[in-house]
Amino acid sequence: MDRKSPFDFDIRASSDKKKRTRGRRGMSGAWETSVRQCEHPGCEEAGQYRCPKSPDQLNEYLWFCKDHAREYNLKWNYFDGQTESEMMDAMERDRVWGRATQPLGSKDERLAWQRLGIEDPHQVLGDNATRNPGKATSGAASRKLPPTERRALEILDARDTWTRPEIRKQYKSLVKDLHPDRNAGARTDEDRLQEVVWAWDQIKESRNFRD
Repeated sequence: MDRKSPFDFDIRASSDKKKRTRGRRGMSGAWETSVRQCEHPGCEEAGQYRCPKSPDQLNEYLWFCKDHAREYNLKWNYFDGQTESEMMDAMERDRVWGRATQPLGSKDERLAWQRLGIEDPHQVLGDNATRNPGKATSGAASRKLPPTERRALEILDARDTWTRPEIRKQYKSLVKDLHPDRNAGARTDEDRLQEVVWAWDQIKESRNFRD
């Protein structure tokens, strides 16, 4: 039994055109293969130009000759019989390809924020909502430091932009305020004083601060 080779096929464009069963439309818009007669009453010309029957039947056509197709199209009104409101709604649907944009977040999600006493979710951020994260704010970290030195600055309530003498001045002020001699011998701030001393030990040996 002879089998046809799977590679035995004609890929020429001319061969493909011969296989097509659909009509061929010319540059003028006429369907040259149409054998219909113009559907305009009393016209015996070939109906090679198709026009949609109505706005509700855009895939069903009337076939006319060239002159009657032009006449039909001049009278065509897609919005015929619609109110102005219906016309605007249709135009808006077409603008988004018939897929209306849904609001972000469901109604239940918006109500959840309102139950927390918040009308705008951005209110959760407070003052930070309008703050530019790209710029360092007062007291914020502006350069990289080891975790111990960063912690030391927090204890001393100092900034990483200060020089070592400025931090030393802050250290001495804290020691003076926390020392038992300034608090009638009370040792309630002894733990805090030890933290301050530890913090200064980290800074005074660091190479990350200018003298």
